[in-house]
Amino acid sequence: MNIAIIGYGIVGSGVSEIIRENAQCIEHKACEQITVKKILDIRDFTDSPDSSLFTKNPEEIFCDPEISVVVETIGGIGVAYEYTKRALGAKKHVVTSNKELVATHGPELIELAAANQVSYLFEASVGGGIPIIHSLNQCLAANRISGVTGILNGTTNYILTQMQREGRDFNDALEGAQRKGYAESNPSDDIEGIDACRKISILSSIAYNEFVDCTDVYTEGISKISPVDIQYAEAMHSTIKLIAISKREGNRVFARVSPAIISMNHPLANVNDVFNAIVVKGDAVGETMFYGKGAGKLPTASAVVGDVVDIAKNKGSCRSLWDRKGYNNILPVGDSKTRYFVRVSIRNSVEAVKCVERIFDSIEFVKPGANELAGEIAFTTSKQSEQQLSGWVKELNESAPVKGIINIIRIEEE
Repeated sequence: MNIAIIGYGIVGSGVSEIIRENAQCIEHKACEQITVKKILDIRDFTDSPDSSLFTKNPEEIFCDPEISVVVETIGGIGVAYEYTKRALGAKKHVVTSNKELVATHGPELIELAAANQVSYLFEASVGGGIPIIHSLNQCLAANRISGVTGILNGTTNYILTQMQREGRDFNDALEGAQRKGYAESNPSDDIEGIDACRKISILSSIAYNEFVDCTDVYTEGISKISPVDIQYAEAMHSTIKLIAISKREGNRVFARVSPAIISMNHPLANVNDVFNAIVVKGDAVGETMFYGKGAGKLPTASAVVGDVVDIAKNKGSCRSLWDRKGYNNILPVGDSKTRYFVRVSIRNSVEAVKCVERIFDSIEFVKPGANELAGEIAFTTSKQSEQQLSGWVKELNESAPVKGIINIIRIEEE
């Protein structure tokens, strides 16, 4: 089986490396030899071991009847989108690691693949080498999935781990992540939660068999988290993680990405550094957890090659279509309920405490260690809707003893 790789970056070069280095093992599992015939890239790689395979002409791939699988590792939704449609229209299977493309145009591309009796597979788009998409599609197919919760971004998890272990502030931890190559020079997709949002949208679409549009998912990043917030969390025997969560709520889906305080008893609490983990809740299997490296050249390339092997063994489109609902199927974040941790800058401690107790229902004050911090108080709330919390916070902000809200962090229960 001949394949072509479009985009010879970190993942694309890793795909070629794995196929070259593990050829015998792959052939045994695929029941046929898999060969990279062409690599499309606008750059020159004269020192690459694949130098003889390069072309700048896409027609050498799309018009070649011997190439049956196209591996798209360009990224983005521009050229990658057009090339993916061309490949599927030419009745070539497509395998991708492009989470942005899947999260944005997944339903259209899956439908196009089915119409041409080929596959559009994207295991590598979520969780790197963690086999979560295959598991949702096949291993857990007998279950009605009620929830998916995960740490889906290694960059933010590394930053928060460094802040907790080393006491670093956010900017220092981010710079450290960039020096180690864990964060891009422009890290906004990671630190603002956009990357995790795309991933939870893909997982939710599979889990509930309906398209969850990433643009409808409430998304909040970690840039406002401080070492003091982490001290408070530790005083609560908890930690702070960037949590992506979705749940089935009647005929709608609740989905959100945000920092959250989780108990040290939570299954995700000890997932540190660049590792990812996903907890899936099914009616038959109960809670199942998937853990591993969520990014990197070879883990992601491994997932891509796994999809290529899947196509070799099961030719033809074998993925269900994502139903597009005729109404907004995402529950508004204002209607969702959770507990909250609230930090408040104050002028007068005694009067501020009275205001909090008067405005909020069933609160519990928290100290970051043995003593209160001067000029602020912090507390946790009972389970309330986001809309209710917003009203209370507005009233508190307008109170004379209060200077303003320092931070609000959701508390995610097990």
